[in-house]
Amino acid sequence: MFFLNRNSNTKRLLMLKTTVAAAVAASVIAFSSGPVALADSSKLTTIYHVYVNGTYIGNVNDKEVVDKVVAEKIGTMKELLKHRNLKLGSQVQYIPEQVFRSTGNNNETIQNFKNTFQIHAEAAAIFIDGKPVAFLETKADAEQVIRQLKLQYVPEDQLQALEARQAVPELPPLKENETRLLDVRLSKNVSIEEQNVEIEKLMSPEQAVTFLRNGSIEEKKYVVQAGDVLETIAHRNGMNLADIIGLNPGLTADSLLQIGQELNITAIQPFVEVIVEKEANQVEAIPYSKEVTEDASIPKGQTIEKQQGQNGSRSVTYLISEQNGVIVKKDQTSEQILQQPVNNIVIKGTKAIPSRGDGSLAWPAVGGYISSHMGPRWGRMHKGIDIARPSDKTIKAADNGVVVSAGWDSGGYGNKVIVDHQNGLRTLYAHMSSLNVTAGQTVSKGQAIGIMGATGNVTGVHLHFEVFKNGSHVNPVDYLNH
Repeated sequence: MFFLNRNSNTKRLLMLKTTVAAAVAASVIAFSSGPVALADSSKLTTIYHVYVNGTYIGNVNDKEVVDKVVAEKIGTMKELLKHRNLKLGSQVQYIPEQVFRSTGNNNETIQNFKNTFQIHAEAAAIFIDGKPVAFLETKADAEQVIRQLKLQYVPEDQLQALEARQAVPELPPLKENETRLLDVRLSKNVSIEEQNVEIEKLMSPEQAVTFLRNGSIEEKKYVVQAGDVLETIAHRNGMNLADIIGLNPGLTADSLLQIGQELNITAIQPFVEVIVEKEANQVEAIPYSKEVTEDASIPKGQTIEKQQGQNGSRSVTYLISEQNGVIVKKDQTSEQILQQPVNNIVIKGTKAIPSRGDGSLAWPAVGGYISSHMGPRWGRMHKGIDIARPSDKTIKAADNGVVVSAGWDSGGYGNKVIVDHQNGLRTLYAHMSSLNVTAGQTVSKGQAIGIMGATGNVTGVHLHFEVFKNGSHVNPVDYLNH
C-alpha cells in the first residue's frame, strides 16, 4: 500500500512541469510542416520523469520498473515483518514526456530511487515526555519493553505480587527479613502510540530495553594500542580524563595500560529511570557495650572478665526509595527489640607491683632505629630486632620485672640480661658493653640496666632485643609501645 503526501505547492509544481512538457510537444507539432510533422509524430515515444518528495531522481521509459522495485522491497519486508501494514514512506510522482527518441535511463534512475525512497511500517512508538524515542513492531512488544525495564531492578515474583494486590487497602505487617514492593514506576511520563516509521528504526524488545536504560543500544569499547595513554584515548573520543576513569571501575590516572585492554567509553545516559518504593524488614544485631571497672586488689596489667558480652537483636522496618537500583532514601519506620544485649564487664587491676609488668613494653633504648627485623637472615633465624644509632647508649628495662640472668653468654650474645616481667613475658638484651643489674634484682620500666656495646658475635655497636611469651619467641614490634 503506497501513500502520497500531496500539498498545494507540490500540485502547482507538478502542474507547471506537466504544462511545460505538453507545450513543448505541441510546439513541435505546430511548427513542423504537415507531412513531416505527421511522420515524426507517429514516431513519438513516452518517457517518465521520476520525482521522490519533489526531488528529481531520473527518467525511465516505463513506470512499471519503479513500481516493481517498490513491490519487491515491500514483499521482502513483509516476509521479515509479518502482519505489518507496510507503506511507501516517500512521495513518488511520474511526469510523462513525449519525445522522438527515448532518453530513459532505467538503471541509473532505479539506483537513485533505491537510495532515496523509504518504506514505513505501522509501529508502536514509546513516547517519553511527549517525544518518541523507541519503536517496536507491536504494542505488546512495547508493553513488554516497559515491563522488562522494571524487571531490571525488581524480582518477577515481587512485581507480580504488587500487581495482584493493587486493590488491597491495607497491608499486613512484614514478616522477619521480608521485603515488599509498594510502587514501581518510571521517572518520566511514558506512553505508547501507533506511528508510521522507517523500518530501519524498528528495534527488538531486547534492544529497546538496553536503549532506554543506557541511552544507546551498544556500549562502545576502546582497545588499547601501543603508545596509548589515558589522556589521548579520552581526547580521541571526545571525553575528559575524569569521564573515562569514572566509566572504568578500578582505573586511576596512574594505571598502567596493557595493549589489547578494553576500556568502556560509553557514558550511560538513560532516557528514563525506574523508581522503586519498597519496605523491608531486617533483623539486626545490637552490639553489646564493654564496661571496665578498676580493682586495686588486682595487679596492674591483669584483667578479669566478669561477664561475657553478647549481642542483642532487633526487628527493624525501613521505607526505601531506589532509583535505577541505587538507594536514594532509607527511613526507619518501626523497631521491635527482640533481645537486649548483655554487656561485657571487665575488671582491670590497678595495684602496682614493682616486679610485675603491665604488658606494654617501652622502647629499650634512647632513640635509635630498627636496623634489622625479626626473621630469616644470613641463612638462619634472627630471633629478635636490632636497634642501632641511639642518641644515648643507655639500655633500659622495657617493663617492670625481675632480672633472671645478667652476665656473659657463651653462645654469641656477649653481655646479656634477661628480665621476667611476671606476666608471661620475658625480654632479652644482648651485646651490652657493661651491665648495671644483677640476677634476682627487681627493676622498673625505663630503669637503666646497661650500656649498648658490641660484645659477642657482632659487626658493630647495637642492641639485640628479644621478647618471649610463655616461653616462645614473639615479634618485639607487636609489643613495643613506640
